[in-house]
Amino acid sequence: MNAPYRSLRYETRGAVARVVLARPEVRNAFDDVLIEELTRAFAAAGEDAAVRVVVLSGDGPTFCAGADVNWMRRAGGYSKEENEADAERMARMLRGIDACPKPVVALAHGAAIGGGVGLVAAADIVIATEETVFSLAEVKLGILPAAISPYVLRAIGPRAARDLFLTGERFDAARALAIGLVHKVVPAAELEEAGRRKIAALLSSGPEAVRAAKALIERVTGKGPEDAMPLTVRAIAERRASAEAKEGLSAFLEKRKPAWAKELEK
Repeated sequence: MNAPYRSLRYETRGAVARVVLARPEVRNAFDDVLIEELTRAFAAAGEDAAVRVVVLSGDGPTFCAGADVNWMRRAGGYSKEENEADAERMARMLRGIDACPKPVVALAHGAAIGGGVGLVAAADIVIATEETVFSLAEVKLGILPAAISPYVLRAIGPRAARDLFLTGERFDAARALAIGLVHKVVPAAELEEAGRRKIAALLSSGPEAVRAAKALIERVTGKGPEDAMPLTVRAIAERRASAEAKEGLSAFLEKRKPAWAKELEK
């Protein structure tokens, strides 16, 4: 039996799992416990056949303030091997979010600093409040945004990263939207409702198709059209022959809701 969570809440309601960072006293900062629990929570969501969407959010006034100072102080006394193992746990946690077969919607409020930006970048869809501030502040502490860099670079590109990685300067939600770190910015009072609308849009789509579309993005990214062609041809042929695709087309032609949408109404 899995150990209970201490640093987050994991809840499922219908087809939606919620992962809530629950260390508001330290602004939901990472430590080894939270990293292990996030890894476990996203693995659970990915393996739960009933879950179709995962929502990531934070308790209190801040989404995530990055690394816990006390945890970093302890890490300063680790050996090289211990630090590498610690960093690998962080990297694997982020990869667990990124590779979760279910779409991940992050709701960012207050601040996302350092590793908090990594959480945002690893999510599939991100909605932030107008007041949310962001910073890749690691260089201010003499360290690097290394574990989060693959996800942040994918989101914002190397040009913006040359500014934000090197200066550690704070930037607002408007800039986060402009550089591609977040997808939508809303007033704070509308964050949950915006999240509900995005969840509804995801749940209206075929669950197998959503999962396959997420996998397709990773497999095609970086390939030219010619190199991608065998993969894309095979992918669409497999989907067209699937029971879900046949149900979706039949529902469209018959002007009715597909079976996956009807199931949510029960």
